[in-house]
Amino acid sequence: MSDDTAGTDLTVLGNVDKIADGQLADYYAYPDDLQRCWVRGNMISSLDGGATEDGKSGGLAGPGDRAVFNLMRQTADVILMGAATVRIENYSGVQLSVAQRQERQRRGQAEVPPIAVITASAELDHNSKFFTRTEVAPLILTATETVAGARHRLGTLAEVLDASGADPTRVDPAVALRILAERKLFRVLTEGGPSLLSLLIENDLLDELCLTVAPILLGGVARRIATGPGQAHTRMRPSHLLTDDEGYLYTRYVRG
Repeated sequence: MSDDTAGTDLTVLGNVDKIADGQLADYYAYPDDLQRCWVRGNMISSLDGGATEDGKSGGLAGPGDRAVFNLMRQTADVILMGAATVRIENYSGVQLSVAQRQERQRRGQAEVPPIAVITASAELDHNSKFFTRTEVAPLILTATETVAGARHRLGTLAEVLDASGADPTRVDPAVALRILAERKLFRVLTEGGPSLLSLLIENDLLDELCLTVAPILLGGVARRIATGPGQAHTRMRPSHLLTDDEGYLYTRYVRG
C-alpha cells in the first residue's frame, strides 16, 4: 500500500436490504424535542455539479426524488426559500392529501406548512400561484425599509414581517429563524435556491443537507447548489446514503 493510502479505511457499498413501506420517514426524521430551528436543506445536482437544467431544478428530478421531496415537505413545520426560486419554479402553496394532513395533526403540527420567503425587496407577483393556489398565507420575511410598502401591496395575501438585523436594507437570516422559532416552527426545510442556501451556510445556520445526485451530466454553465460572495468551512458527517433503480443517490449529511 502506498503512503498516500496508508491508514485510510474505505468501505465498499454493496447490496443492502430494501427500505420497507413506511420506513423511509425514519431516515428523514427531525431531532426530537427541538427548542430552536433545525434547518434542513434539500437540493438536487447533476453528477458534474449542476443545480439546474434550463434554469430550473425540476428537470433533474426523477420519481424517487419527487417522493423524497414530498416526504420532507410533509414533515416540516415551514418551508423556507428565496424569492428567485418562487418566481423561477412557479411555486404554489404546499399541497397535501387528507391522510397526510391527518398524520400531521397526530404529530401536533398544522395541517399544511406555510412557505416563508426571505426577500429584501418583497417584489412578488400577487397574481402568481404562490398567492392564489395556497390554503395558508405565506410569510414574507423582508427588510425594515420594505415592510410598509410590502404590506400595502400584498394586503391579506401574505403576512409581511420585519427580519432585518443591524442593516435595515437587508434580511438577517438569524433574525428570520428567530421569528420562525417564536412561532414554534422549528422544523425548517429550505429548498433554496442557491443564493439562500449559500447565505445560510455563510452564517453557520444550516444543520443538515439532503442532496440528491442525479445520474445526469449537464456541462455548460449550470449553477452550483450554493452560490454567494461569502465562504465557509463547515464539517458535515454522513447520516445515510440511499439509491433507487434509476441510479439516483439520496444523501443526508448533518453537522459533525
